Amino acid sequence: MTASADKVEIFAPLSGYLLPLEMVPDPVFAQKLVGDGISLDPTSNVLKAPVAGVIIQLHAAAHALTIRTASGAEILIHVGLDTVKLGGKGFEALVTKGDNVSVGQPLIRFNADFVATNARSLLTQILVSNPETVRDLKRESGVVEEGSDVIFSFVPATASDKATAPVAASTQRVVSETIVIVNPSGIHARPASVLAGMARQFSCDLQLQKGDRAVNARSVSALMALEVARDDKVVLVANGEDAAKAVEYIAPRLAEGLGENLSAAADEQKEQYVMAETTKAGQMAGIGASRGVAIGKVLRLRSEKYDIPEAGRGYKYEQSEFSNAVKRATLQLSSLQDKLKRSGNPERAAIFAAHAELLDDPELMELVERGIMTGKSAAYAWHGAFTTHAERLQSLNNQLLAARANDLKDLGYRVLRILLSIEEKSYNLSDKQVIIAEDLTPSTIVNIDKELVVACCTVSGGATSHVAILARSMGLPAIVGLDPAALELKDGTLVVVDGNRGILTVEPDDKEIRIVEGTMQREELTRAEEKMHASETAITSDGIEIRVVANIGDVSSAGQAVDLGAEGVGLLRSEFLFMNRSVAPSEEEQYTAYLAVAEKMGKERPIIIRTLDVGGDKPLSYLPIPHEENPFLGERGIRVCLNRPEILITQLRAILRVAQDYDVRVMFPMITDIEEWRQARRILHETAAAMKLPIIKAGIMIEVPSAAMLAENFASETDFFSIGTNDLSQYVLAMDRGHPKMAGKIDAMHPSILRIMSIVAEAGRRHKIEVGVCGGLASDIEGIAALIGLGISKLSVDIPVIATVKAVIRRLSAAKCSELVGEATRMSDAMAVRQAFKKLMEDGRGERK
Repeated sequence: MTASADKVEIFAPLSGYLLPLEMVPDPVFAQKLVGDGISLDPTSNVLKAPVAGVIIQLHAAAHALTIRTASGAEILIHVGLDTVKLGGKGFEALVTKGDNVSVGQPLIRFNADFVATNARSLLTQILVSNPETVRDLKRESGVVEEGSDVIFSFVPATASDKATAPVAASTQRVVSETIVIVNPSGIHARPASVLAGMARQFSCDLQLQKGDRAVNARSVSALMALEVARDDKVVLVANGEDAAKAVEYIAPRLAEGLGENLSAAADEQKEQYVMAETTKAGQMAGIGASRGVAIGKVLRLRSEKYDIPEAGRGYKYEQSEFSNAVKRATLQLSSLQDKLKRSGNPERAAIFAAHAELLDDPELMELVERGIMTGKSAAYAWHGAFTTHAERLQSLNNQLLAARANDLKDLGYRVLRILLSIEEKSYNLSDKQVIIAEDLTPSTIVNIDKELVVACCTVSGGATSHVAILARSMGLPAIVGLDPAALELKDGTLVVVDGNRGILTVEPDDKEIRIVEGTMQREELTRAEEKMHASETAITSDGIEIRVVANIGDVSSAGQAVDLGAEGVGLLRSEFLFMNRSVAPSEEEQYTAYLAVAEKMGKERPIIIRTLDVGGDKPLSYLPIPHEENPFLGERGIRVCLNRPEILITQLRAILRVAQDYDVRVMFPMITDIEEWRQARRILHETAAAMKLPIIKAGIMIEVPSAAMLAENFASETDFFSIGTNDLSQYVLAMDRGHPKMAGKIDAMHPSILRIMSIVAEAGRRHKIEVGVCGGLASDIEGIAALIGLGISKLSVDIPVIATVKAVIRRLSAAKCSELVGEATRMSDAMAVRQAFKKLMEDGRGERK
């Protein structure tokens, strides 16, 4: 740096040819969102300091760094475009954060051939990232020599300049309007990861503020530690050139729940897990987290202790060790996710996807880098970082967020074992064991052998922890928040785990054992008998056949559905192909997925594919939908696809191709009037004609009152109806399924809803088209009886309950159900209807006495 009338000169960090930023094929640089300066097409491969100053930032991938000059200007140098994706490969940092450097000092060495081949470009950007600190920036042009030629110069801004000059775009500060959080569990791990992902799309500094506390919106752990609960009020605070864009994009999505299924989350929250209030001698109380009763012998799992070296072997060595460990952990998590998806457990796989997201947490990574820079080993720095974050989460008042500390520890010890070259500990299991531990990580519980372990109990944790969720998905009775005295039990002690009541009985007497064993045997026999007959047709006691088919939301579930007795697919939610990606799936990708489902179901089982059903409540990043005050009454379902016919046509082409060899049908969602149906049908016919393929069966979802009331008109033109009782209920009752106060009052057994469904069923009978139900009422025990009474001929249910639904059907008399449903439609409320059908079920074989 030289000074002439306070002028600061920035020298070429590389030899090469200068280009204006506007010519850089990357809008982030071309639009000067990061800062102002110049681009350089290099002919050398050792980046040298263009100015004297302090290294205040060095990216872990060693492709970018920032130097703060004596004047306060911050010079960012970014080698190449999209080079961050190389993960440091091809780059070698020759300095560390905090180093003082002089002009011409080597900073980064890179393999120019490798980078040019594997990245978008070698163009290197040299920018003033805080342009408010400079004025009169003048750029040079042409060929330059590293260390000797000036590439641009500026005059440092004075205090008076800053006071009188207009505010630079890059220092724009934007604060959103107050946002009320609608997520039933607040900003927990999943919405936090979505928000962090959105924040990372923008270059501005973005913070989420609650009261007088504000945190980095790019950090999942920081967001969770803010303890944002449902109904809390927050604001987004953005500083930077794209601040307004960031707030405009993120604020409405935050206000709408960040894409979380609010209905499902509310349902999960409504499930009650009550701490047992009274226990007798020999019993310990906890929280029943997974239903069921089991008897077994105690196996205590103890926390592992690690010998972690504190001193490191140098920054470069330890940073490399840590980067490699993170890569290995990412591969392990990816492998575990694939394994769980293949075994038909996408929900369990999602838990480990959340673990992988934590490996990209900037605050966590910054703590590690800071520790390594102070001379600590990678293992020591990582252990300190993840335990600090976990302890912070555990100290929170929010039970859900505190429970997520266990996920962070699980991930933390996975990486730590890799750094220390330690294999994960295995346990010698014997038959019928009950695992008791201070806590269990998701990695431990997902590897449990269900043939040997019958239940699990933890002293810490809550019913919303991932361990509890996994236990429920595996059918393992579980108690969390158990009396700490349980940790003193000796291995081999006989216990009874009652996950229904949250009670652990120690050394039960013979009478208690007989009672529990009798209950378990009856439940097991019932389940076994139901599964034994799962593949058989479900016929009522008076000879009416009801087809039971599956609701599925991914390819892997199709095989499981067949194994458990599904007679087809009544609802294939195609959204799984469109979610969590930056572009819409291609025709070939959709064809491959639909074909895989069809091959597993076979030619004899019909498959109904619902076209894309998204909207303001289920947004897609590449399908922008303007903010709506009430997305349930806005652009949603078929409305989205009719406004974007290219999306619908691509999907229909894939469906039509599979339908040539299999019984595949198409269903359009959220149809409200006959014109919408006719537009969708016309696109289907035109697409088939263009492909020279025959027309396939097409039907509609009946989920809004207008479609139900016009069922007679639709029935003369469609091939089938499928009633979506979940949405139909909220529209009829004017209660939002995601509303924390209203959701619990919604009941599809309400007489008004039964009356509306009777109109649909009658229209189907008159026109001889199939009428099915794919909503929650189809797997509701009393609801099954009511639907049979209405004349519904097909029930589409979740896979685990197929056998049970068939068993319930066989116990019912269609005639008696029909007689009672006639009375039910004249009742005054849902409770009265339920009580009447419950009595019918209790009377045996669906016959009232």
